[in-house]
Amino acid sequence: MPEHSTISPADRRLSLRIVTMPKDTNQYGTIFGGVILSSIDQAGFVEARRHGVHRWVTVALDRVEFKQPVQLGDVVSFYTTTTRLGTRSVTVKVEVEAERYTTGATVSVTEASITLVSVDAEGKPIPFRTAE
Repeated sequence: MPEHSTISPADRRLSLRIVTMPKDTNQYGTIFGGVILSSIDQAGFVEARRHGVHRWVTVALDRVEFKQPVQLGDVVSFYTTTTRLGTRSVTVKVEVEAERYTTGATVSVTEASITLVSVDAEGKPIPFRTAE
């Protein structure tokens, strides 16, 4: 495989699902953006881990777009697609959908791109196609 490659978007996978709780809300009664960002980070890790059982660390969270608020009680699903493979890094698209507590409707609420790097015990980037 070349040093950098692009993966087909058809490889979208459910990587994380959460239920929003009162502790996650802001003063407007919707979910804090930071709660969603934390889950995006976790979902990105789950996707990166599919490419190798290594220590994966986030180096960039790019182009986050909050489309609609997430409501208290929504079931939130984080779908991931690997969009780029380097020798030491993986870039992941994360699409976030909320199943509304009140109606059951599913809506797209957030989208982001996250880049993670495979590192050794000292935090030095290493090729992820090698032994741990």
